Amino acid sequence: MSSDHAGLSRKLSLASVVTFGLAYMAPSLVMVLFGVVASTSGGTAPTAFLVATAAMCLTALSYAKMARHFPVSGSAYGYVRKVLGGRAGFLVGWLVLLDYLFLPMVAWLVQSVYLNVQIPSIPVWAWMLLNAGLTTLVNIIGVSLADRVNKLLTALAVFLVLLLFVAYCLIHLAGHEPHSYTAPLWNSDSGLAGVSAAAAVAAYSYLGFDAVTTLSEETRDAHRTIPRAVVLVVAIGGLLFAAVAYIMQLVHPGAQFTNPDVAGYTMSIEVGGQAFADWTNMATIIGGFASGLAVQLSSSRLLYSMGRDGVLPRRIFGKLHPRTQTPVLSLLLTGAMCLTGLNIDLQTATSFINFGAFTAFTAVNASVVVFYVRHRNSSHGLLGHVVVPTLGACVTTYLITQLSTDALAIGLVWLTAGCAYLTWLTRGFRRPTPELSLEDTTGTAEGLERSARTP
Repeated sequence: MSSDHAGLSRKLSLASVVTFGLAYMAPSLVMVLFGVVASTSGGTAPTAFLVATAAMCLTALSYAKMARHFPVSGSAYGYVRKVLGGRAGFLVGWLVLLDYLFLPMVAWLVQSVYLNVQIPSIPVWAWMLLNAGLTTLVNIIGVSLADRVNKLLTALAVFLVLLLFVAYCLIHLAGHEPHSYTAPLWNSDSGLAGVSAAAAVAAYSYLGFDAVTTLSEETRDAHRTIPRAVVLVVAIGGLLFAAVAYIMQLVHPGAQFTNPDVAGYTMSIEVGGQAFADWTNMATIIGGFASGLAVQLSSSRLLYSMGRDGVLPRRIFGKLHPRTQTPVLSLLLTGAMCLTGLNIDLQTATSFINFGAFTAFTAVNASVVVFYVRHRNSSHGLLGHVVVPTLGACVTTYLITQLSTDALAIGLVWLTAGCAYLTWLTRGFRRPTPELSLEDTTGTAEGLERSARTP
Protein backbone atom coordinates (compact mmCIF):
# COMPACT_ATOMS: atom_id res chain seq x y z
CA MET A 1 0.00 0.00 0.00
CA SER A 2 2.77 2.37 0.79
CA SER A 3 4.09 1.86 -2.68
CA ASP A 4 0.77 2.96 -4.10
CA HIS A 5 0.93 6.13 -2.13
CA ALA A 6 4.58 6.74 -3.00
CA GLY A 7 3.90 6.01 -6.66
CA LEU A 8 1.77 9.09 -7.29
CA SER A 9 3.40 10.94 -10.18
CA ARG A 10 3.00 14.61 -11.01
CA LYS A 11 1.65 14.41 -14.57
CA LEU A 12 -1.38 16.73 -14.52
CA SER A 13 -1.21 20.16 -16.12
CA LEU A 14 -3.27 23.25 -15.37
CA ALA A 15 -5.64 22.42 -18.24
CA SER A 16 -6.10 18.88 -16.92
CA VAL A 17 -6.94 20.04 -13.41
CA VAL A 18 -9.35 22.74 -14.60
CA THR A 19 -11.11 20.21 -16.84
CA PHE A 20 -11.48 17.86 -13.87
CA GLY A 21 -12.98 20.65 -11.74
CA LEU A 22 -15.48 21.69 -14.41
CA ALA A 23 -16.55 18.08 -14.96
CA TYR A 24 -17.02 17.65 -11.20
CA MET A 25 -19.23 20.76 -11.07
CA ALA A 26 -21.42 19.28 -13.85
CA PRO A 27 -22.36 22.24 -16.10
CA SER A 28 -25.77 20.69 -16.86
CA LEU A 29 -26.85 21.49 -13.30
CA VAL A 30 -27.85 24.96 -14.52
CA MET A 31 -30.67 23.29 -16.48
CA VAL A 32 -31.79 21.36 -13.40
CA LEU A 33 -31.71 24.32 -11.01
CA PHE A 34 -32.86 27.04 -13.41
CA GLY A 35 -36.55 26.90 -12.52
CA VAL A 36 -35.92 27.04 -8.77
CA VAL A 37 -33.38 29.88 -9.09
CA ALA A 38 -35.57 31.88 -11.49
CA SER A 39 -38.71 31.55 -9.36
CA THR A 40 -36.83 32.52 -6.19
CA SER A 41 -35.07 35.50 -7.77
CA GLY A 42 -38.12 37.00 -9.45
CA GLY A 43 -37.05 36.04 -12.96
CA THR A 44 -33.39 37.10 -12.68
CA ALA A 45 -31.60 33.74 -12.65
CA PRO A 46 -28.42 34.99 -14.40
CA THR A 47 -28.00 37.71 -11.78
CA ALA A 48 -28.34 35.14 -9.01
CA PHE A 49 -25.67 33.00 -10.66
CA LEU A 50 -23.38 36.04 -11.03
CA VAL A 51 -23.82 36.86 -7.34
CA ALA A 52 -23.05 33.25 -6.45
CA THR A 53 -19.99 33.34 -8.72
CA ALA A 54 -18.64 36.48 -7.05
CA ALA A 55 -19.26 34.95 -3.62
CA MET A 56 -17.57 31.69 -4.53
CA CYS A 57 -14.61 33.49 -6.14
CA LEU A 58 -13.80 35.14 -2.82
CA THR A 59 -13.75 31.75 -1.15
CA ALA A 60 -11.86 30.20 -4.08
CA LEU A 61 -9.11 32.74 -3.50
CA SER A 62 -8.91 31.57 0.11
CA TYR A 63 -8.65 27.95 -1.01
CA ALA A 64 -5.93 29.05 -3.42
CA LYS A 65 -4.00 30.62 -0.54
CA MET A 66 -4.27 27.48 1.58
CA ALA A 67 -3.33 25.25 -1.37
CA ARG A 68 -0.21 27.37 -1.87
CA HIS A 69 0.75 27.19 1.80
CA PHE A 70 -0.12 23.47 2.12
CA PRO A 71 0.52 21.86 -1.31
CA VAL A 72 -0.79 18.43 -0.34
CA SER A 73 -4.12 16.72 -0.96
CA GLY A 74 -6.31 19.29 0.71
CA SER A 75 -9.81 19.90 1.94
CA ALA A 76 -11.63 22.32 4.21
CA TYR A 77 -11.09 19.88 7.05
CA GLY A 78 -7.35 19.64 6.38
CA TYR A 79 -6.79 23.40 6.14
CA VAL A 80 -8.83 24.18 9.24
CA ARG A 81 -7.14 21.44 11.24
CA LYS A 82 -3.67 22.71 10.31
CA VAL A 83 -4.45 26.34 11.18
CA LEU A 84 -7.27 26.43 13.73
CA GLY A 85 -6.54 23.16 15.50
CA GLY A 86 -7.90 19.64 15.76
CA ARG A 87 -11.21 20.49 17.44
CA ALA A 88 -12.21 23.07 14.83
CA GLY A 89 -11.03 20.71 12.09
CA PHE A 90 -13.09 17.87 13.53
CA LEU A 91 -16.27 19.99 13.54
CA VAL A 92 -15.66 21.18 9.99
CA GLY A 93 -15.12 17.56 8.97
CA TRP A 94 -18.35 16.66 10.75
CA LEU A 95 -20.23 19.28 8.74
CA VAL A 96 -18.62 18.05 5.53
CA LEU A 97 -19.95 14.62 6.46
CA LEU A 98 -23.46 16.13 6.28
CA ASP A 99 -22.74 16.93 2.63
CA TYR A 100 -21.55 13.41 1.95
CA LEU A 101 -24.65 11.87 3.51
CA PHE A 102 -27.10 14.06 1.57
CA LEU A 103 -25.28 14.26 -1.78
CA PRO A 104 -26.31 10.74 -2.90
CA MET A 105 -29.91 11.50 -1.96
CA VAL A 106 -29.89 14.70 -4.04
CA ALA A 107 -28.40 12.85 -7.03
CA TRP A 108 -31.14 10.23 -6.78
CA LEU A 109 -33.83 12.88 -6.30
CA VAL A 110 -32.80 14.77 -9.45
CA GLN A 111 -32.76 11.54 -11.43
CA SER A 112 -36.12 10.43 -10.03
CA VAL A 113 -37.83 13.75 -10.78
CA TYR A 114 -36.76 13.56 -14.41
CA LEU A 115 -37.71 9.88 -14.67
CA ASN A 116 -41.15 10.75 -13.33
CA VAL A 117 -41.52 13.33 -16.08
CA GLN A 118 -40.51 10.70 -18.64
CA ILE A 119 -42.80 8.00 -17.16
CA PRO A 120 -45.46 9.77 -15.02
CA SER A 121 -47.24 6.52 -14.12
CA ILE A 122 -44.40 5.68 -11.71
CA PRO A 123 -44.23 8.15 -8.76
CA VAL A 124 -41.04 9.92 -7.68
CA TRP A 125 -40.78 7.92 -4.45
CA ALA A 126 -40.78 4.64 -6.38
CA TRP A 127 -38.02 5.89 -8.66
CA MET A 128 -36.05 7.00 -5.57
CA LEU A 129 -36.19 3.54 -4.04
CA LEU A 130 -35.31 1.88 -7.36
CA ASN A 131 -32.39 4.21 -8.09
CA ALA A 132 -30.97 3.97 -4.58
CA GLY A 133 -31.36 0.20 -4.57
CA LEU A 134 -29.66 -0.32 -7.94
CA THR A 135 -26.83 2.09 -7.15
CA THR A 136 -26.21 0.49 -3.76
CA LEU A 137 -26.20 -3.00 -5.29
CA VAL A 138 -23.68 -2.00 -7.96
CA ASN A 139 -21.40 -0.33 -5.42
CA ILE A 140 -21.57 -3.35 -3.10
CA ILE A 141 -20.53 -5.63 -5.97
CA GLY A 142 -17.66 -3.22 -6.70
CA VAL A 143 -17.16 -1.37 -9.99
CA SER A 144 -14.81 1.45 -9.11
CA LEU A 145 -12.98 1.40 -12.43
CA ALA A 146 -16.21 1.26 -14.43
CA ASP A 147 -17.51 4.13 -12.30
CA ARG A 148 -14.57 6.34 -13.22
CA VAL A 149 -14.99 5.62 -16.93
CA ASN A 150 -18.75 6.08 -16.75
CA LYS A 151 -18.39 9.36 -14.92
CA LEU A 152 -15.97 10.71 -17.50
CA LEU A 153 -18.10 9.70 -20.47
CA THR A 154 -21.25 11.08 -18.87
CA ALA A 155 -19.61 14.37 -18.05
CA LEU A 156 -18.59 14.77 -21.69
CA ALA A 157 -22.03 13.73 -22.96
CA VAL A 158 -23.90 16.08 -20.63
CA PHE A 159 -21.59 18.94 -21.57
CA LEU A 160 -22.40 18.37 -25.24
CA VAL A 161 -26.12 18.17 -24.40
CA LEU A 162 -25.88 21.56 -22.68
CA LEU A 163 -24.26 23.17 -25.72
CA LEU A 164 -26.88 21.62 -28.02
CA PHE A 165 -29.65 22.89 -25.75
CA VAL A 166 -28.21 26.42 -25.91
CA ALA A 167 -28.09 26.20 -29.71
CA TYR A 168 -31.77 25.22 -29.84
CA CYS A 169 -32.60 28.12 -27.51
CA LEU A 170 -30.80 30.58 -29.78
CA ILE A 171 -32.66 29.24 -32.82
CA HIS A 172 -35.94 29.62 -30.91
CA LEU A 173 -35.09 33.22 -29.95
CA ALA A 174 -34.36 34.04 -33.59
CA GLY A 175 -38.06 33.48 -34.31
CA HIS A 176 -39.40 34.87 -31.02
CA GLU A 177 -37.94 38.29 -30.28
CA PRO A 178 -37.65 38.84 -26.49
CA HIS A 179 -39.60 41.77 -25.04
CA SER A 180 -36.57 42.87 -23.00
CA TYR A 181 -32.92 41.93 -22.95
CA THR A 182 -32.35 43.49 -19.53
CA ALA A 183 -35.28 41.94 -17.65
CA PRO A 184 -33.36 38.69 -17.00
CA LEU A 185 -30.77 40.76 -15.15
CA TRP A 186 -33.16 42.98 -13.18
CA ASN A 187 -36.87 43.74 -13.36
CA SER A 188 -39.78 45.07 -11.33
CA ASP A 189 -40.32 41.70 -9.61
CA SER A 190 -36.72 41.24 -8.50
CA GLY A 191 -35.16 42.40 -5.26
CA LEU A 192 -32.02 42.03 -3.19
CA ALA A 193 -33.57 39.53 -0.80
CA GLY A 194 -34.89 37.31 -3.59
CA VAL A 195 -31.64 37.40 -5.57
CA SER A 196 -29.62 36.60 -2.43
CA ALA A 197 -31.89 33.67 -1.57
CA ALA A 198 -31.64 32.42 -5.15
CA ALA A 199 -27.85 32.77 -5.06
CA ALA A 200 -27.80 30.52 -2.00
CA VAL A 201 -29.59 27.85 -4.04
CA ALA A 202 -27.46 28.51 -7.14
CA ALA A 203 -24.31 28.04 -5.09
CA TYR A 204 -25.08 24.30 -5.07
CA SER A 205 -23.83 24.31 -8.66
CA TYR A 206 -20.35 25.29 -7.48
CA LEU A 207 -19.90 22.49 -4.97
CA GLY A 208 -16.83 20.54 -6.01
CA PHE A 209 -14.62 23.43 -7.10
CA ASP A 210 -12.48 22.69 -4.05
CA ALA A 211 -12.13 19.07 -5.19
CA VAL A 212 -9.20 20.06 -7.41
CA THR A 213 -7.11 20.48 -4.25
CA THR A 214 -7.18 16.68 -3.87
CA LEU A 215 -5.02 16.47 -7.03
CA SER A 216 -2.15 18.42 -5.48
CA GLU A 217 0.15 15.40 -5.20
CA GLU A 218 -0.42 14.46 -8.85
CA THR A 219 -0.05 17.93 -10.39
CA ARG A 220 3.07 19.50 -11.80
CA ASP A 221 4.23 22.56 -9.86
CA ALA A 222 1.25 22.09 -7.51
CA HIS A 223 1.90 25.13 -5.32
CA ARG A 224 1.28 27.33 -8.38
CA THR A 225 -1.02 25.18 -10.53
CA ILE A 226 -3.62 24.22 -7.93
CA PRO A 227 -4.33 27.78 -6.69
CA ARG A 228 -4.81 28.94 -10.27
CA ALA A 229 -7.02 25.99 -11.09
CA VAL A 230 -9.34 26.59 -8.10
CA VAL A 231 -10.04 30.17 -9.16
CA LEU A 232 -10.34 29.32 -12.87
CA VAL A 233 -12.85 26.55 -12.19
CA VAL A 234 -15.14 28.91 -10.28
CA ALA A 235 -14.75 31.77 -12.78
CA ILE A 236 -15.24 29.67 -15.92
CA GLY A 237 -18.03 27.58 -14.43
CA GLY A 238 -19.81 30.64 -13.01
CA LEU A 239 -19.72 32.55 -16.28
CA LEU A 240 -21.01 29.47 -18.10
CA PHE A 241 -23.87 29.10 -15.61
CA ALA A 242 -24.79 32.79 -15.89
CA ALA A 243 -24.67 32.78 -19.70
CA VAL A 244 -26.86 29.70 -20.03
CA ALA A 245 -29.27 31.02 -17.39
CA TYR A 246 -29.52 34.34 -19.29
CA ILE A 247 -30.46 32.56 -22.52
CA MET A 248 -32.96 30.36 -20.69
CA GLN A 249 -34.46 33.41 -19.00
CA LEU A 250 -34.91 35.07 -22.41
CA VAL A 251 -36.76 31.98 -23.64
CA HIS A 252 -38.89 31.87 -20.50
CA PRO A 253 -39.08 35.38 -18.97
CA GLY A 254 -40.42 35.86 -15.47
CA ALA A 255 -40.64 33.61 -12.44
CA GLN A 256 -43.80 31.59 -13.05
CA PHE A 257 -43.40 27.86 -13.72
CA THR A 258 -45.84 24.99 -13.60
CA ASN A 259 -43.14 22.95 -11.88
CA PRO A 260 -39.82 24.74 -11.24
CA ASP A 261 -38.02 21.43 -10.61
CA VAL A 262 -38.44 20.34 -14.25
CA ALA A 263 -38.29 23.73 -15.98
CA GLY A 264 -35.30 22.61 -18.03
CA TYR A 265 -37.26 19.69 -19.45
CA THR A 266 -40.32 21.76 -20.34
CA MET A 267 -38.09 24.35 -22.01
CA SER A 268 -36.44 21.58 -24.04
CA ILE A 269 -39.91 20.72 -25.38
CA GLU A 270 -40.55 24.38 -26.17
CA VAL A 271 -37.34 24.96 -28.13
CA GLY A 272 -36.70 21.53 -29.68
CA GLY A 273 -39.86 19.50 -29.51
CA GLN A 274 -40.81 16.38 -27.58
CA ALA A 275 -38.21 14.13 -29.22
CA PHE A 276 -35.36 16.50 -28.41
CA ALA A 277 -36.64 16.94 -24.85
CA ASP A 278 -36.87 13.18 -24.33
CA TRP A 279 -33.34 12.74 -25.62
CA THR A 280 -31.87 15.42 -23.36
CA ASN A 281 -33.91 14.12 -20.45
CA MET A 282 -32.54 10.60 -20.92
CA ALA A 283 -29.01 12.02 -21.07
CA THR A 284 -29.67 13.79 -17.78
CA ILE A 285 -31.05 10.57 -16.27
CA ILE A 286 -28.00 8.58 -17.33
CA GLY A 287 -25.76 11.29 -15.95
CA GLY A 288 -27.78 11.24 -12.75
CA PHE A 289 -27.23 7.51 -12.31
CA ALA A 290 -23.49 7.86 -12.85
CA SER A 291 -23.42 10.80 -10.45
CA GLY A 292 -25.32 8.88 -7.79
CA LEU A 293 -23.00 5.91 -8.26
CA ALA A 294 -19.87 8.02 -7.83
CA VAL A 295 -21.17 10.15 -4.98
CA GLN A 296 -22.39 7.14 -2.99
CA LEU A 297 -19.06 5.44 -3.57
CA SER A 298 -17.12 8.41 -2.19
CA SER A 299 -19.56 8.86 0.70
CA SER A 300 -19.23 5.24 1.76
CA ARG A 301 -15.45 5.46 1.53
CA LEU A 302 -15.51 8.45 3.86
CA LEU A 303 -17.64 6.57 6.38
CA TYR A 304 -15.30 3.58 6.11
CA SER A 305 -12.26 5.82 6.62
CA MET A 306 -13.83 7.38 9.70
CA GLY A 307 -14.66 3.94 11.04
CA ARG A 308 -11.12 2.73 10.34
CA ASP A 309 -9.76 5.71 12.29
CA GLY A 310 -12.06 5.00 15.22
CA VAL A 311 -14.03 8.24 14.84
CA LEU A 312 -17.11 6.13 14.05
CA PRO A 313 -17.61 2.63 15.51
CA ARG A 314 -14.86 0.56 13.89
CA ARG A 315 -16.78 -2.73 14.15
CA ILE A 316 -19.60 -1.30 12.02
CA PHE A 317 -18.02 1.17 9.61
CA GLY A 318 -14.35 0.17 9.62
CA LYS A 319 -14.72 -3.23 7.97
CA LEU A 320 -14.77 -4.40 4.36
CA HIS A 321 -16.70 -7.37 3.04
CA PRO A 322 -14.22 -10.28 2.81
CA ARG A 323 -15.23 -11.22 -0.73
CA THR A 324 -16.15 -7.94 -2.45
CA GLN A 325 -13.75 -5.76 -0.39
CA THR A 326 -16.41 -3.03 -0.18
CA PRO A 327 -17.77 -1.25 2.94
CA VAL A 328 -21.19 -2.89 2.76
CA LEU A 329 -22.67 -1.37 5.93
CA SER A 330 -21.57 2.12 4.92
CA LEU A 331 -23.13 1.62 1.49
CA LEU A 332 -26.38 0.41 3.04
CA LEU A 333 -26.46 3.48 5.31
CA THR A 334 -25.97 5.92 2.43
CA GLY A 335 -28.54 3.98 0.41
CA ALA A 336 -31.04 4.30 3.24
CA MET A 337 -30.57 8.09 3.10
CA CYS A 338 -32.87 8.03 0.07
CA LEU A 339 -35.73 7.71 2.54
CA THR A 340 -35.08 11.29 3.66
CA GLY A 341 -35.78 12.52 0.13
CA LEU A 342 -39.15 10.86 -0.38
CA ASN A 343 -41.19 13.86 0.76
CA ILE A 344 -38.99 16.91 0.07
CA ASP A 345 -38.45 19.05 -3.00
CA LEU A 346 -35.20 19.75 -4.83
CA GLN A 347 -34.70 23.21 -3.30
CA THR A 348 -34.91 21.90 0.27
CA ALA A 349 -32.66 18.95 -0.51
CA THR A 350 -29.89 21.09 -2.00
CA SER A 351 -30.09 23.57 0.90
CA PHE A 352 -29.13 20.77 3.34
CA ILE A 353 -25.88 20.32 1.45
CA ASN A 354 -25.29 24.04 1.17
CA PHE A 355 -25.34 24.45 4.97
CA GLY A 356 -22.36 22.16 5.41
CA ALA A 357 -20.54 23.55 2.38
CA PHE A 358 -21.03 27.22 3.29
CA THR A 359 -19.95 26.60 6.87
CA ALA A 360 -16.81 24.85 5.67
CA PHE A 361 -16.12 27.70 3.23
CA THR A 362 -16.47 30.21 6.06
CA ALA A 363 -14.00 28.25 8.17
CA VAL A 364 -11.44 28.18 5.33
CA ASN A 365 -11.75 31.95 4.94
CA ALA A 366 -11.17 32.36 8.67
CA SER A 367 -8.15 30.05 8.45
CA VAL A 368 -6.49 32.36 5.92
CA VAL A 369 -6.84 35.34 8.28
CA VAL A 370 -5.47 33.38 11.25
CA PHE A 371 -2.60 32.08 9.13
CA TYR A 372 -1.70 35.66 8.24
CA VAL A 373 -1.74 36.76 11.89
CA ARG A 374 0.58 33.90 12.87
CA HIS A 375 2.98 34.08 9.92
CA ARG A 376 3.13 37.70 8.85
CA ASN A 377 5.89 38.52 6.41
CA SER A 378 6.38 40.53 3.24
CA SER A 379 5.04 37.73 1.01
CA HIS A 380 1.69 37.63 2.80
CA GLY A 381 -0.27 40.66 1.64
CA LEU A 382 -2.96 42.25 3.76
CA LEU A 383 -5.43 42.37 0.86
CA GLY A 384 -5.20 38.70 -0.06
CA HIS A 385 -4.86 37.32 3.46
CA VAL A 386 -7.25 39.57 5.40
CA VAL A 387 -9.55 41.71 3.27
CA VAL A 388 -10.59 39.13 0.66
CA PRO A 389 -11.11 36.20 3.07
CA THR A 390 -13.00 38.46 5.48
CA LEU A 391 -15.34 39.48 2.66
CA GLY A 392 -15.62 35.85 1.63
CA ALA A 393 -16.52 34.82 5.17
CA CYS A 394 -19.14 37.57 5.39
CA VAL A 395 -20.69 36.48 2.08
CA THR A 396 -20.80 32.77 2.91
CA THR A 397 -22.18 33.53 6.37
CA TYR A 398 -24.89 35.68 4.78
CA LEU A 399 -25.70 32.91 2.31
CA ILE A 400 -26.16 30.53 5.25
CA THR A 401 -28.83 32.87 6.64
CA GLN A 402 -30.65 32.73 3.30
CA LEU A 403 -31.16 28.98 3.48
CA SER A 404 -34.52 27.50 4.38
CA THR A 405 -35.58 27.19 8.01
CA ASP A 406 -35.56 23.41 7.72
CA ALA A 407 -32.01 23.42 6.35
CA LEU A 408 -30.79 25.69 9.15
CA ALA A 409 -32.53 23.60 11.80
CA ILE A 410 -31.08 20.34 10.49
CA GLY A 411 -27.63 21.89 10.10
CA LEU A 412 -27.60 23.27 13.64
CA VAL A 413 -28.87 20.00 15.08
CA TRP A 414 -26.12 18.18 13.16
CA LEU A 415 -23.49 20.62 14.46
CA THR A 416 -24.76 20.23 18.02
CA ALA A 417 -24.57 16.45 17.65
CA GLY A 418 -20.99 16.83 16.40
CA CYS A 419 -20.06 18.91 19.46
CA ALA A 420 -21.61 16.31 21.75
CA TYR A 421 -19.89 13.47 19.90
CA LEU A 422 -16.53 15.26 20.07
CA THR A 423 -16.99 15.78 23.79
CA TRP A 424 -17.64 12.07 24.23
CA LEU A 425 -14.75 10.97 22.00
CA THR A 426 -12.28 13.13 23.92
CA ARG A 427 -13.83 12.25 27.30
CA GLY A 428 -14.61 15.86 28.05
CA PHE A 429 -11.61 17.11 26.00
CA ARG A 430 -9.16 15.21 28.20
CA ARG A 431 -7.98 13.10 25.23
CA PRO A 432 -6.51 14.20 21.88
CA THR A 433 -9.01 15.07 19.17
CA PRO A 434 -9.45 12.23 16.64
CA GLU A 435 -8.49 12.98 13.06
CA LEU A 436 -10.98 12.40 10.26
CA SER A 437 -9.17 11.02 7.21
CA LEU A 438 -10.89 13.30 4.70
CA GLU A 439 -7.56 13.78 2.99
CA ASP A 440 -7.05 10.07 2.47
CA THR A 441 -9.96 7.73 1.75
CA THR A 442 -8.03 5.22 -0.32
CA GLY A 443 -6.65 3.01 2.39
CA THR A 444 -3.02 4.09 2.01
CA ALA A 445 -0.33 3.38 4.52
CA GLU A 446 -0.45 6.98 5.68
CA GLY A 447 -4.11 6.63 6.52
CA LEU A 448 -3.52 3.37 8.37
CA GLU A 449 -0.75 5.00 10.37
CA ARG A 450 -3.16 7.75 11.42
CA SER A 451 -5.62 5.04 12.38
CA ALA A 452 -3.05 3.39 14.62
CA ARG A 453 -2.40 6.67 16.39
CA THR A 454 -6.07 7.36 17.03
CA PRO A 455 -7.03 6.55 20.65
